[in-house]
Amino acid sequence: MKRIIATTFAATAALGLAACDVEQTEEGEMPELEGGNMPEYDVDTPEVDVETEERTVEVPELEVDPADDGDAE
Repeated sequence: MKRIIATTFAATAALGLAACDVEQTEEGEMPELEGGNMPEYDVDTPEVDVETEERTVEVPELEVDPADDGDAE
Protein backbone atom coordinates (compact mmCIF):
# COMPACT_ATOMS: atom_id res chain seq x y z
CA MET A 1 0.00 0.00 0.00
CA LYS A 2 2.85 2.39 0.86
CA ARG A 3 4.44 1.66 -2.50
CA ILE A 4 1.23 2.63 -4.33
CA ILE A 5 0.97 5.87 -2.36
CA ALA A 6 4.63 6.71 -3.00
CA THR A 7 4.27 5.95 -6.72
CA THR A 8 1.13 8.09 -6.94
CA PHE A 9 2.84 10.97 -5.14
CA ALA A 10 5.91 10.74 -7.38
CA ALA A 11 3.79 10.67 -10.54
CA THR A 12 1.77 13.69 -9.37
CA ALA A 13 4.93 15.63 -8.52
CA ALA A 14 6.48 14.79 -11.90
CA LEU A 15 3.33 15.91 -13.70
CA GLY A 16 3.31 19.18 -11.74
CA LEU A 17 6.94 19.87 -12.62
CA ALA A 18 6.37 18.99 -16.27
CA ALA A 19 3.74 21.73 -16.50
CA CYS A 20 6.26 24.48 -15.62
CA ASP A 21 9.37 25.74 -17.35
CA VAL A 22 11.92 26.47 -14.59
CA GLU A 23 15.22 28.15 -15.35
CA GLN A 24 17.80 29.00 -12.68
CA THR A 25 18.82 32.62 -13.15
CA GLU A 26 21.41 32.96 -10.38
CA GLU A 27 23.70 30.57 -8.49
CA GLY A 28 23.33 30.24 -4.73
CA GLU A 29 26.10 30.28 -2.18
CA MET A 30 26.44 29.21 1.43
CA PRO A 31 25.75 32.03 3.85
CA GLU A 32 28.61 33.52 5.82
CA LEU A 33 28.21 34.93 9.30
CA GLU A 34 26.47 37.91 7.77
CA GLY A 35 24.28 37.71 4.72
CA GLY A 36 24.24 35.04 2.06
CA ASN A 37 22.56 34.57 -1.27
CA MET A 38 19.68 32.31 -2.22
CA PRO A 39 19.49 31.08 -5.81
CA GLU A 40 16.97 32.85 -8.03
CA TYR A 41 14.68 31.10 -10.51
CA ASP A 42 12.59 32.33 -13.39
CA VAL A 43 9.42 30.21 -13.60
CA ASP A 44 7.04 30.34 -16.57
CA THR A 45 3.80 28.62 -15.61
CA PRO A 46 1.16 27.61 -18.15
CA GLU A 47 -1.79 29.94 -18.62
CA VAL A 48 -5.09 28.49 -17.45
CA ASP A 49 -8.45 29.91 -18.52
CA VAL A 50 -11.35 29.05 -16.25
CA GLU A 51 -14.84 29.86 -17.37
CA THR A 52 -17.72 29.83 -14.93
CA GLU A 53 -21.31 29.19 -15.80
CA GLU A 54 -23.93 31.16 -13.92
CA ARG A 55 -26.84 29.01 -12.90
CA THR A 56 -29.63 28.97 -10.36
CA VAL A 57 -30.22 25.99 -8.14
CA GLU A 58 -33.55 25.59 -6.43
CA VAL A 59 -33.31 24.29 -2.89
CA PRO A 60 -36.42 22.61 -1.51
CA GLU A 61 -37.95 23.99 1.66
CA LEU A 62 -37.96 21.57 4.56
CA GLU A 63 -40.47 21.51 7.35
CA VAL A 64 -39.11 20.31 10.65
CA ASP A 65 -41.41 19.31 13.48
CA PRO A 66 -39.28 18.81 16.59
CA ALA A 67 -40.18 15.75 18.61
CA ASP A 68 -42.02 16.48 21.84
CA ASP A 69 -39.67 15.16 24.54
CA GLY A 70 -41.53 16.93 27.33
CA ASP A 71 -38.44 19.08 27.92
CA ALA A 72 -39.87 22.13 26.18
CA GLU A 73 -39.71 25.29 28.25
